[in-house]
Amino acid sequence: MIDPDLQFSVLCDDIRREDNGKLMFFGLFEAVRTTTMPCAHPKLCIANRWCNGMGEFEQQTRLVTVDDEVLVEDRVTRFELPGMGASHTVIAVFGGLRFEQEGHYSVEVLLNGNLKLRYPLVVEEIQEGGEEQMA
Repeated sequence: MIDPDLQFSVLCDDIRREDNGKLMFFGLFEAVRTTTMPCAHPKLCIANRWCNGMGEFEQQTRLVTVDDEVLVEDRVTRFELPGMGASHTVIAVFGGLRFEQEGHYSVEVLLNGNLKLRYPLVVEEIQEGGEEQMA
């Protein structure tokens, strides 16, 4: 077994697959801006592509609060990379999220239970009439 590389992790509003197999990412973002706290976020998608590895693996994606508590996590997804030229994309969809406070949340990507990547998702309250709500 050779652990794969995480080629990318994309945070966005929606992901679709074209008839030719290509993935389309809609509404890429790194922050949720709102005029009211707490706030709800209707849908958040995360795509993780693994490559340059060989063997059977388990992946999980989770969102962590500003207090380092798990807000939500997807189910563990098993996948196989039969050879070094293979790749596999795992898509997690989280709906109906509720952010209780503003601050720096985190996206975490785990491989076989070990943290492989952690990056920020900022939730911030803005004044009405300021920047448009960004999701």
